[in-house]
Amino acid sequence: MKKDIHPKYHDKVTVTCACGASFVTGSTDADLKTELCSACHPFYTGKQKLVDTARRVEKFQAKVSASSNAAKSAVSKKTKRAARTQARTTKAGK
Repeated sequence: MKKDIHPKYHDKVTVTCACGASFVTGSTDADLKTELCSACHPFYTGKQKLVDTARRVEKFQAKVSASSNAAKSAVSKKTKRAARTQARTTKAGK
């Protein structure tokens, strides 16, 4: 085996997150900086951050509410039509 080809391993390296949390681990780098850690990641904290730049959520909610309103109006049209035909048949039967 060749000697001196492996990087130096540091036993105590401080990992610093953008949120301010830090912890000690081992690494080949002397100092580590990260953007997300277990203290601020949405999976571990349970706080979901929804970034919707294209308004997809609002568009979907509007589409769903429009379709439910259309379904309600279709039901009311059917009941009106049924009442109208019933009234006609009762008039014709007199």
